[in-house]
Amino acid sequence: MIYIGAEEIISPLGTNAEVNFSALKADVSGISLMPGAGFNHTDLHLAKIKDLDPAQSFEKLIVTIMNSLSERIDNSIIRSDRTLVILSSTKGGLYDDIQDPFRAVNEILISGFQLAHVPVVISNACISGVLAINTAGNMIKAGLYEHVIVIGCDVVTDFVVYGFQSLFAISNQPCMPFDQNRTGVTLGEACSAVLVSNTTSVFKQKPYSLLTGTSANDANHISGPSRTGEGLYRSVKRTLEKNAVQAEEIDFISAHGTGTLYNDEMESIAMDRLGLTAVPLNSFKGYFGHTLGAAGVLETAVCLQMMRHSTLIKSRGFTDPGTSVPLHIVTETKSAPLKTILKTASGFGGGNASLLIRE
Repeated sequence: MIYIGAEEIISPLGTNAEVNFSALKADVSGISLMPGAGFNHTDLHLAKIKDLDPAQSFEKLIVTIMNSLSERIDNSIIRSDRTLVILSSTKGGLYDDIQDPFRAVNEILISGFQLAHVPVVISNACISGVLAINTAGNMIKAGLYEHVIVIGCDVVTDFVVYGFQSLFAISNQPCMPFDQNRTGVTLGEACSAVLVSNTTSVFKQKPYSLLTGTSANDANHISGPSRTGEGLYRSVKRTLEKNAVQAEEIDFISAHGTGTLYNDEMESIAMDRLGLTAVPLNSFKGYFGHTLGAAGVLETAVCLQMMRHSTLIKSRGFTDPGTSVPLHIVTETKSAPLKTILKTASGFGGGNASLLIRE
């Protein structure tokens, strides 16, 4: 059995998992209008962490999240040669070293936490976080490690903002995933962590079962998903089959839900092909923005909090259905038993990934 827990979150909504979850329950968003944040000093809606100094911001967030996570586990395992750290990020510390944006943080982690192994970096666009968690579970299953700390982190930089602006993909308002009036993505920054382990005793809070999933690439376009949802369909189908889970057993889907026209439409088509359109589904992007390489870890951490509190969080920004196939979008935060959750992610380059968390 593979376990997942000890979730921790730093975002514009707060500095730990509990504060962040309380904000979600209160329908508070971390997105705000940032004057002059875009190219040519255009005003943009972003989800930025307050008072975060750009200099070494990436490294500082990861060190902070490691310290916080260490308080949620038996921290003696951090130095063990049976423990690995995986970093999930699209860009790393671009502000500090554009040629090697992960060198500084690896050196800080190794020396500061006395790691036995050099951290592994997984950077595969916006599916990085889900891929990292699946990789952690697979490494433990293979007997390579007993514990894997997975950290997802990305910060908002001019490089990323200007890039999305060049694609005309950034919304002129806070993003509205799956809504007919959506106009694009809202970018955000966050750092989140979970522990994946084969032992329950190292967790100070109850862990959950991680049913490792699969990935699939639709090879459709460098920045556009398959119009038939082929990659996402194949990933979820294989994840369900691999774990002998039926569609009717899923209580909730944490979708990628960027608020772009093609992503949301693709997801609705894939869910229809999978027979999952009746399952409650949301996107957390209306609260955190799109945190890129951090998103999969961040949103998995929120799913764990939802299971702990038996609470469905509504999909913020959604009012009117905006996909060709109707989905069961969660429109009201409410109590609900959650035994099995499906987490999905899709990203540039045609990547798609999924995993399951179970009581």
